[in-house]
Amino acid sequence: MPASGGATPALRVLVRAQGDGIPVDVPRVPAREAAERELSRPIYGKDEPNIMIRALDAFWEWLGDVFETASSAAPGGLLGIVVIVLVVAALVAALWWRLGTPSRVAGAADALFEDAPRTASDHRAAAERHAAAGRWNPAVQERMRALVRSLEERTVLDARPGRTADEAAAEAGRALPGHGDDLRAAAGEFDAVTYGGRTADQDAYQRVKDLDQAVERAKPLWDGVVGRGAAE
Repeated sequence: MPASGGATPALRVLVRAQGDGIPVDVPRVPAREAAERELSRPIYGKDEPNIMIRALDAFWEWLGDVFETASSAAPGGLLGIVVIVLVVAALVAALWWRLGTPSRVAGAADALFEDAPRTASDHRAAAERHAAAGRWNPAVQERMRALVRSLEERTVLDARPGRTADEAAAEAGRALPGHGDDLRAAAGEFDAVTYGGRTADQDAYQRVKDLDQAVERAKPLWDGVVGRGAAE
């Protein structure tokens, strides 16, 4: 092997000795160390891919094996897998569109009234402004607040801070049993747009508005405040 500028001293000595025809007996350990030093030079590994590329190659190889195994087991092979994935994705999208974000149970922090007390007329005016602008979510919320505030002003319900829409509907339903189902439905509309991520529409607002007007004209079964202590 001809000597080159890149060879290590140990190899150059070995080459010169062989060129002179002198037998060379290199001890085992020094020879091994010299070989290890030579092979550890960066020049021998410069063409190898780095660890990131090797990891990606391994991942794609594993993914290919998975698809190959699945396609051999699924009806229709790889095309069948694609169809199944598309069907599942369509079902998930349809459920999400139909049900919206999973609703959570209303708790103590989910009070019907969040700001300073306002009159029923104030809430109704705000609801009408939102409805005129096509903002149906806040329109439904304000109309439900107007309904409950009106019952408080008429002393059908006690003015209790922290009451939720469901609690108000349950308490009002005992005084106005003829509207009990509609009150619970209106509370459900309020919860759906406030906590469930649903989008209201004009029909939803009209239902709550009609109920507000009907409840305002209705006469409770008894006079005086109801709900005091019912959920306290």
